Amino acid sequence: MRDFSQDHRWLSINTATVRRSRGVELPLPRIIEACARRGIRAISPWRDQVAAAGLGPISRLVRTHGLELSGYCRGGMFPAVDAAGLAAARDDNRRALDEACELGAACLVLVVGGLPGALAGRAAHKDIALARSQVRDGIGQLLEEARRANMPLAIEPLHPMYAADRACVNTLEQALDLCDELDPSGAAAARAALGVAVDVYHVWWDPKLRQQIERAGRSRLHAFHVCDWLTPTTDLLNDRGMMGDGVIDIARIRSWVEAQGWAGYSEVEIFSTGNWWRRDHEEVLDTCIARHRSAV
Repeated sequence: MRDFSQDHRWLSINTATVRRSRGVELPLPRIIEACARRGIRAISPWRDQVAAAGLGPISRLVRTHGLELSGYCRGGMFPAVDAAGLAAARDDNRRALDEACELGAACLVLVVGGLPGALAGRAAHKDIALARSQVRDGIGQLLEEARRANMPLAIEPLHPMYAADRACVNTLEQALDLCDELDPSGAAAARAALGVAVDVYHVWWDPKLRQQIERAGRSRLHAFHVCDWLTPTTDLLNDRGMMGDGVIDIARIRSWVEAQGWAGYSEVEIFSTGNWWRRDHEEVLDTCIARHRSAV
């Protein structure tokens, strides 16, 4: 297992972590500059932040600072109520794929979606099996284009509390079942076209976690996200903790992924309306560096 205590060479910042500074939206170029000043070598930006600043300018800024992208957030949201909605999702995912390629991302992260309409507060139906079927079909269609573009796709299973509105793929086992079905040759590849993003916030509780990480192997491990689970958690979406402030044994989970040959970045992804987004982004980044050394 790598020693992170002496430097932050393998720290990546998911830009959601500092999307607000003292409660005010922080432009992506300022986030990139602040990371570069601290010798943070990698980021994972969100599409809305890239769109606000412009894909071209962000691509140039990333190259200017010699940054890597540990991933790109996000594709997915495949389910829909009709053919037009499914087609719109396909088109949006193609655009996400193109953006990931332009930015040189390590992978396009997929948050697959849940029941259509649920994210807006009104689910169109209760058929989660149908939603999962549409997810499978949507990934299968996108995968062909991703292969041609040489851009790996990473399914991110989300905690079951998000099954209705954000992701009906909720365990690493489910995600890997999809990988094996849609990309059967990937398990033997050096780097599979379809793999997984392991976010400790979503999977730490799973009694099969170590077993499924071993099943994924190096070929399907495309991203590793870290933060912490607070007790109590006051908001199921926007009360993630800084590493070391909660109950997740992050170092143990990292040891499991590294035992499979993972040698990439630990990507800090924190949504925190009540705490970290209220602080100055400079403080947040400095804390990320310190906790990456002590708690990851």
